[in-house]
Amino acid sequence: MNSIIQMDPTVQESTHYSFFDLYDKQSFKQPARTTWIDGWKVEYMAIAQPETIHRTPIVIIGGAFQNFNSYKYCVEQLFAAGPIILIDLPSMGSNQQITNVDTAVSAGTLELGDLAQMLGVWLDIVGLEKVSVMGMSLGSVVAAGLADQRPELIDRMILMGVMQKTRKSWRMLLEESLHLMKEQRMDEFGQAVILYLVNHAKLDVTRMSPTAKRLFFRQMAEFTNTEQERYDINCNRLLRLQDVPIPQCDVLVSCGQYDSFTLPHENAGFALQCPNMQFAMIANADHLPQLQRRKETMNLFATYLRGESIQQLDGIIPMSREQMQNIERRGEARVSVQQPFTHLSHRHSDLVVDTQIMDLNYFGVLLNVQADMLDYMHAYPRDLALHLEDDEGEFKIECLIFDVVDTQVRALFKHGSFELAERLLRFVQRQKEDVLILEAVS
Repeated sequence: MNSIIQMDPTVQESTHYSFFDLYDKQSFKQPARTTWIDGWKVEYMAIAQPETIHRTPIVIIGGAFQNFNSYKYCVEQLFAAGPIILIDLPSMGSNQQITNVDTAVSAGTLELGDLAQMLGVWLDIVGLEKVSVMGMSLGSVVAAGLADQRPELIDRMILMGVMQKTRKSWRMLLEESLHLMKEQRMDEFGQAVILYLVNHAKLDVTRMSPTAKRLFFRQMAEFTNTEQERYDINCNRLLRLQDVPIPQCDVLVSCGQYDSFTLPHENAGFALQCPNMQFAMIANADHLPQLQRRKETMNLFATYLRGESIQQLDGIIPMSREQMQNIERRGEARVSVQQPFTHLSHRHSDLVVDTQIMDLNYFGVLLNVQADMLDYMHAYPRDLALHLEDDEGEFKIECLIFDVVDTQVRALFKHGSFELAERLLRFVQRQKEDVLILEAVS
């Protein structure tokens, strides 16, 4: 990335202060500023308040679905820690670029490490010699890559929703979302993405608003062709990811207490490898604390970035190394069911496989099948649905076969329907209640 660079003229000013626009209520209505690097477009906002413009700038790298407006209600708390740069690299956030304007190469050829390198080049171009970086979800991988490649640039770092190596079940859910999108089952796709990111089993405590969930769904279900291509690009970047570099800088690793997408023990496991780390969970939140617990999340981040203690903050659960090592790996307990004998059906044929439910929870199930049926488990890993029965009658939920050992089959539930997810939650709760009743009378 050393060829001709076209710079935004506003960044040619020599002083730190002239780079930032003073923040007002209209700032998020302004078009993004741009820098071109070897045919790739970097979009950004650089905003500050006079009281803290002198502090170390905070670069925010969002996840796959955040755009600058996602942070409209977050930045005011963060200004207490310093000026803010919101940045979207090619095909991320609201940056729609999926093809290099000079070479016609797809943005899909840019790995997450390449995007981290591009961010380092951009910081050189605009003349920022030291920054703090906040990376969330997909953005956390880019942030960690920047810290690994250019440690001299980093003051402090926040990573939220991060794991060093991707687990098989996580990859299967991403792959399933891609299948749904390619089959143009867009309503299912939109609901599936939300049901994977949002821990539906904990909505009673995370209090994700129905309005926010509905708007999020419409955004996914109504993806344009370009947005579908960007989703494909970013999913495959993650699926190709081998591991995430461990930052050597001062770093805060954080996650929601009930994150079911990047699990708390995975975030903690990543943090334990960092030599200069702090770790904290946001209480009663999942993978989207900035939506569910915005005040507490932003207060945590601003406090850490100012170099102050995070130990006594409202709604925050800081943890010691010993506590981190003992985090429960399974988010939801599994329960036995009162009517364990049922069957699996194939979505495109009349195949039926008798099975016994050993245990289940909202996220998945352990089944026992006859030995002569195991070949079907291997042949149709995403085409079988488990039949259940409740007070309303029979219903079925599609499965992803996760593992087969002897005659036992582990499967994930697909979750492509809000209505079905609610029904499964009621089913699981009823099984728990039945167990308590049996224990009480025995």
